[in-house]
Amino acid sequence: MTHVVCVHCNAVNRIPDEPQAASGKCGKCGAALFDGQPADLAAPSLEKQIARTDIPVLVDVWAPWCGPCRVMGPQFAEAAGRAEPAMRFVKLNSDDNQDWSARAGIRGIPTMILFSGGKEKGRVSGAMSSGDILAWARNLIGG
Repeated sequence: MTHVVCVHCNAVNRIPDEPQAASGKCGKCGAALFDGQPADLAAPSLEKQIARTDIPVLVDVWAPWCGPCRVMGPQFAEAAGRAEPAMRFVKLNSDDNQDWSARAGIRGIPTMILFSGGKEKGRVSGAMSSGDILAWARNLIGG
């Protein structure tokens, strides 16, 4: 069984390993645990995702005024559609979560950070294609 945090209500759910994980629903709120789209989270929800989700969590730190962020947004969403449920995709607005961004040492956006097992595995800045996003993340987690 794999632990996955619901992006809607923050409840921790136990789901069977793939392929059934893709159709899992939250035991608390009933929402789909994976919908092929990155969830836009605030810092407290992101921290719970990192700490309690067993699968890797890929975070896109962005801002609405950032041109490269707007270019990469659809690519990040496409990568989510291709990689979920093996990996959780989330977005964090750096303008709305400045304290978390400062603690994380975000110097430029877009920045992607991959977490696995509650620890940072790597980060990269700059816009990337969906294929490059997936190749980079899979290289870090060994898959």
